[in-house]
Formats: sequence, structure tokens, C-alpha cells
Amino acid sequence: MLKDKDRIFKNLYNDKGIDVESSQNRGDWLNTKEICGKGREWIINEIKISELRGRGGAGFPTSLKWSFTPKELGSRPHYLVINADESEPGTCKDRDILRFEPQKLIEGCLITSYTVNAHVCYIYIRGEYFNEGQKLQKAINEAYEKNLIGKNASGTGWDFYIYIHYGAGAYICGEETALLESLEGKKGQPRLKPPFPALIGLYGCPTIINNVETIAVVPTILRRGSKWFASLGKPKNTGTKIFCISGNVNNPCNVEEEMGIPLKELIEVHAGGVIGGWENLKAVIPGGSSMPLLPKKTCETIKMDFDSLIEEKSGLGTAGVVVINKDQDIIKCMARIARFYKHESCGQCTPCREGVGWMWRMLERMAKGEASRDEVDMLMDVTKQIEGHTICAFGEGAAWPVQGLLRHFKKEIQKRNDFSPLINQKKNVPYLVDQHLLDK
Repeated sequence: MLKDKDRIFKNLYNDKGIDVESSQNRGDWLNTKEICGKGREWIINEIKISELRGRGGAGFPTSLKWSFTPKELGSRPHYLVINADESEPGTCKDRDILRFEPQKLIEGCLITSYTVNAHVCYIYIRGEYFNEGQKLQKAINEAYEKNLIGKNASGTGWDFYIYIHYGAGAYICGEETALLESLEGKKGQPRLKPPFPALIGLYGCPTIINNVETIAVVPTILRRGSKWFASLGKPKNTGTKIFCISGNVNNPCNVEEEMGIPLKELIEVHAGGVIGGWENLKAVIPGGSSMPLLPKKTCETIKMDFDSLIEEKSGLGTAGVVVINKDQDIIKCMARIARFYKHESCGQCTPCREGVGWMWRMLERMAKGEASRDEVDMLMDVTKQIEGHTICAFGEGAAWPVQGLLRHFKKEIQKRNDFSPLINQKKNVPYLVDQHLLDK
């Protein structure tokens, strides 16, 4: 378990104040000028040694992403964009950072912007986070008043300005290129990559896009040292992580813990255990709704880090842990998730636009026991036709939960559904067959 002295977010539960003075008492804005004074290469190298990976879901090495931007500031300005469009079901970590640790984010934005030669930073906030946006704006105003940001920010000689942009609640705008399109005032639909945003991003200019949590931990890493951060967790899965634990637990919570903590310990110690006891556990979604679920047997020993979960054909994602006990209908749960993805698909790619609707309808039929044996295998085929055939990762995010269900609970689906030939059951009519043709 993480020791208190190693915690980065010391006000995660809003018990120590969110104003600038309180933040400074917790160590924020300490030696910011000196950190920037060590130069861009030093900062990137320190982040590289720390092995910090993106906390937004993909887990891409942060230092590598920063190094993609042109080293020299040419005719085009550079931009930093913070992805605060936290729309993944089961995830609410960035929300608490915006509410209770805004100065950490603002300081991280300054250091990162200096590193990637960006004078302007846009924070794209989920539309439903209006109150959080207001608190963040107040914190930004305080930082301007203290000359922590603005002209000659914190005495670094670097001019730095932050602007907040509210989204309209579209899940797809959490995808980085769709976010850029929305920020430019266009329909929130993903762009083809390459070119990557680091070369051609916002308004056609070099742009770095990072998650809130990723940027918020940067100042602490540079102050306490990359080796300290790398000592937490395990190689390539270092540091701390905010875990969001919800679902069928006695104490749903957000908690900062060390990477690689056992999932069972996370649930039992921090979330008060599964409702009905550990033996009542059915499955856990380990990283937000887009990650494949894990059965109880796997949950006994699995550790919460990127690589361990990939080995089990799942993923850490946003670390939004959703616990499902035996009182729930697992098929209905997955049908509900499929309905969400069907609703949120931007419709740009045919496999996703059509496929997510098919998955939802088939799962609803399976939940009611109205499907056939053939349809169970057909559902897996539909997921494979979506996965890897779309512009962005939304297709994978929609297909993986269904694949997880079929991987671990296929027998349960088969047991519930009737296996008589489809043609003899009028209630089991395929979508493209008219009822009157069967009545003849």
C-alpha cells in the first residue's frame, strides 16, 4: 500500500483547502522557476526516467509524446491541450483533481507548456462538469493574480495563458482528435492519423494533448525526483494512480494508490469489500466501461497495472473499477454498456455506426433468453468486424466489453437462451426477416 509520504494528491478529499495559499503549503508552486531553468531537455529526460505513462487510458509514455513536438518554435505556434472530457462510465478521478487540486494541474500546465514551447493552453472540460469548471476558473484567476501564470509566469521568463473550453457532453470528444475538432468549433469526429497532433494539431499547429492526471503529477515528479517516482510500482508501470471504485461495494470511493496494487486489496481495504462478501463477487471491470471484464477467479490474484491486465486480455484504462456481484444480471449489465456505446458513436465509420447497434440489440435478446445458439457466435463475429476497422479506438472500446462477456460468461448466455432452430420460433425472428413471411 502507498505510504502517506508518497502521496501526490494530498487534498483528494477536500480537507485542506483549494486556494493558492493552501496549495503552496502542500508544496505546490515550489521552485517552479528553478525547475524550468534547468531546460526543456532536462525536464523531458526526468519524465523519461520516471517512466510516467499517460493516465487517460492509453498508457502512452509521456516523455515520448512530448519529444514529438518540433524543438524549435517556427512560424506556427505550439499549443498544449488538456483533456478533461472525462466521459468514461465508472471514472471520476479528473473531476476530483479539478475540484480539489486545481493548482497542481495549473502548475503542471505551465511546466509542460514551457517544455513543448507552448504559450497557450486550452483545458477542454466535459460539459456536465460546469461547477468544476467554475472552481478551476477561480483557481486560474488566483494564479494570474499571484503572477504564477501570465506574463513572465512565476519569474521563468515564459509567457503563459490558460483558457477553459466547455464541451457539450459528447463521449467521443474524449478521443484526442475529436476533441481538437470540437475545440475548433466543428463536429466532434475523429481525424485520421497520421498526421499526429504533435505535428499538425489544433488549427494545424503542433499540439500536445494530455490527460488531467498526467499533467497534475508532473511538478511533484520534477521536485521529488524521477527515481522516487520510478521506485513506486514496478518497471514500466511506475508511480501512483487514482483508482475510482464503484458498483457493488460497501464504500465507493476515489483513492490514490501505488501502481500494481492487488485488485482484491483495493476492493477489500479501500472500498469496504463486495456487497454480500467476496464470495458474492461475479466480475470486475478494471478500467472503465470500455475494458473487458474479469471473472472472480482472475480477480483473486490480478495486480492493477498496465501490463498485468493486458496479460489477462483486459486493460487498466482509466482505472475506473466497477464491481459486479452475483445479485446482478451480467448479460443485462453488458447490454446496458452496449446501449451507451450505441448512443455515443459519432457515426463516421460504418463498422462502428452499424455494429454497435447490432451488439446492443443482440445482447438485449440474450438477456431476455430470446436468442439462438448461432447468435452467440454471431455476436463475437460482429465485435471482430468492429475492432480494428475504425478511425479511432471507440470501436475497440465498444467491442471489448462484449468480448469480455463472451470470453468468460459464454456458458451462462447459452444456458439462458433457447437453442431450437430459429425458423420454428416466431419470437426469434432475425432483424431482416419479415414476420409475415414466416406466417405462411
